[in-house]
Amino acid sequence: MEETTPNARSRRKLKRTRGLSIREVIPNAITVAATCAALTGLRFAIEGAWGFAVGAVVIAAVLDALDGRMARILNATSEFGAQLDSLSDFVSFGVVPALILYFWSLNGLGGFGWAVALFLTVCCGLRLARFNSRIDTLPSFAYNFFQGVPAPAGAGLALLPIAASLAFGEAAVAPPWLTGLWTVAVGLLMVSELPTYSFKKVKVPRRLLVPLMLLFGLTLAGLAGQPWDTIVVMGVIYLALIPFSVMSYKKLKDEADRLQETQGDLKPDAGEKNGDARGGADGGAPTTLRSIK
Repeated sequence: MEETTPNARSRRKLKRTRGLSIREVIPNAITVAATCAALTGLRFAIEGAWGFAVGAVVIAAVLDALDGRMARILNATSEFGAQLDSLSDFVSFGVVPALILYFWSLNGLGGFGWAVALFLTVCCGLRLARFNSRIDTLPSFAYNFFQGVPAPAGAGLALLPIAASLAFGEAAVAPPWLTGLWTVAVGLLMVSELPTYSFKKVKVPRRLLVPLMLLFGLTLAGLAGQPWDTIVVMGVIYLALIPFSVMSYKKLKDEADRLQETQGDLKPDAGEKNGDARGGADGGAPTTLRSIK
């Protein structure tokens, strides 16, 4: 006879309700959609539809920006989602852009062109691995910076020559050797130590809200009317912002160093009495104030 005690009914109810809710599935579904979009771009590249190929990677970047925010909004963050996101980024912004560039121009360099495509992919993988391994060791003042160019932005920069050729015609088509040099430069930016803006936690002053909305509207209008020209302009603006991000990071780091020195002057005997009172076991700076290596 089947057990019908209250405890048995509770166990059956728990078994039925165990699993993931739709709320928890949505962010992962967006991540999978980003991967599918990027891989569809690879199919377009094989067919020679370069505009659709670049557009598919752009869509993947938009979806990649949405999945993490959606997970936080829905309170559905998980280790599974984080690992899935990294794997998706490697495919979408490391493998796919490299192959698109190879089919578009780099194959004209023979084996060297294939090596350049591999270089971009490897740089993307190294960049993602470094981000995952150091995400909890960044100094406190670096909350609004990435170390190196992030993977989606790197993919966009790598595909900028194709966007330029679509915007300005045959006159803007770069020779294969120049495309190869550009691709190598983008790969180096991805694995570099340069601090770049992340824009994740930027607080917009109220007085700038209306101008920002106007700029956002103009960008959307540009993408709808002249998508390739707009993408080229956005890429150039992003590159132009890198020197400013480096200066901002240096300013914050100098302020943190001065604060640390001031605290050290106020407590001159703290290190001698406690050994690591002001820093770690090696007597260095606190983890939250160490610069990114």
